[in-house]
Amino acid sequence: MTAANSNSEVKLKRVLSLSDLVIYGIILIQPVAALPLFGHANNISKGHAVTTILVAMVAMIFTAISYGRMANRYPAAGSAYTYVGRSINPYLGFIAGWSMFMDYMFIPILCVIFTSITANHLMPFIPYYFWIFFFVIGFTALNLRGIIVAARANWILMIVMSVVVFYFMAAAIRFVFLKEGLGGLFSSRPFYNPETFSFGAIGPATALAALTYIGFDGLTTLSEEVKNPRRNVLIAAVMTCLITGIWSGAQVYLAQISWPDWTSFTNGLTDDAARNNALDTAIMSVAHRAGGPLLDGLLSAILLVGSVGSGITGQLGAGRLLYGMGRDNVIPKKIFGHLGKKTAVPSYNVLFVGGLALFGALLLNYEECARLINFGAFFAFMGVNIASMREYYFKADVKTAKGFFQDFLPPAIGFVICLIIWLNLPLNTFLIGGGWMLIGTIYLTIRTKGFRKATVMMDFTQA
Repeated sequence: MTAANSNSEVKLKRVLSLSDLVIYGIILIQPVAALPLFGHANNISKGHAVTTILVAMVAMIFTAISYGRMANRYPAAGSAYTYVGRSINPYLGFIAGWSMFMDYMFIPILCVIFTSITANHLMPFIPYYFWIFFFVIGFTALNLRGIIVAARANWILMIVMSVVVFYFMAAAIRFVFLKEGLGGLFSSRPFYNPETFSFGAIGPATALAALTYIGFDGLTTLSEEVKNPRRNVLIAAVMTCLITGIWSGAQVYLAQISWPDWTSFTNGLTDDAARNNALDTAIMSVAHRAGGPLLDGLLSAILLVGSVGSGITGQLGAGRLLYGMGRDNVIPKKIFGHLGKKTAVPSYNVLFVGGLALFGALLLNYEECARLINFGAFFAFMGVNIASMREYYFKADVKTAKGFFQDFLPPAIGFVICLIIWLNLPLNTFLIGGGWMLIGTIYLTIRTKGFRKATVMMDFTQA
């Protein structure tokens, strides 16, 4: 063996095909992502939940193009943080990363809330608040032991989820057909009902329904292991959003025609907690109407199991993100850069995220938490669209008409639609999310001594 060979660097192998990447993206999002949102999105949009999912899909497709192109230019973990930081400015990259950090922190909270809602629906004799403590303690204990959901388990879970969703869709088709005949299966009202349609309702509902697509950008972190990444990462990101949108839209469409009176979920309920609970479990009510107690129980169980898996991995993911920041000394290394000696788990961080999940689940409801996740996500999405415009159009030596339509227009459209969706989030979300961003900005200012000192570009690869 020559010296050159013996000193050669071990590199990742490009073994993933386009189909592998698309399947991975769908697993990340989950095939039931839209169902927990159904009640709230349908109520806010006044019976147009499917429209909100399709509008959000358009925003995601243009944003996916930007993610795909930036992943090709910067094939490293870190997503929005890396793309904005390297293409525009490290300080702005930190702010984009801070918004992404907000997503990581609130996803475990959302999972605790939804698993508690679903468990309470299945076993109403056990109080909702008991389940909050149960799942927070359970997720934290499992993660402290180093137990994670394996990739093979995710595949099995996705298959089981898909089978139950097909059962739900078939039951809904059968229910509508028996009640209204073949014509009842084809209706324009879920897309556009002139009696209730308004852009003032569609905007805020879309800002919530966009949660369906959160996580698609995770596939861009595999760009170093993909065959022909220049082509396949971009196509996979777009196809993941397109397939998710059509699949989720079909589920919600069938739910809407099975239960067309969207106001009846909360009729007669004056208490805010009771109204929220009715909307949280609206999709289970539809399943009960279409397929009886069996389908209600199956769908609830699948949503519960899926959310448990997301909660466990979400908490560990947030803990590892904190570890990456601590290891690079962006935040105090002694605390956040700590790893357990036996488990190699960032135990302090897991405990911290567990405490945050408990605190957040006790204070927030499902809708409020979902909106906060979207606040951080869409801020990061806008940053990636701007980074793509700068990297491929404004940095180009020669500006051409082809470059305008290929390099400027798609990210510009993505940015504008994301901005509109982001601005339709409620004031309370902006107050909390804006406070979070202000804390990050103040921390960055202190850390860089008034932006006079360079900020550290974190390495997320090992986080």
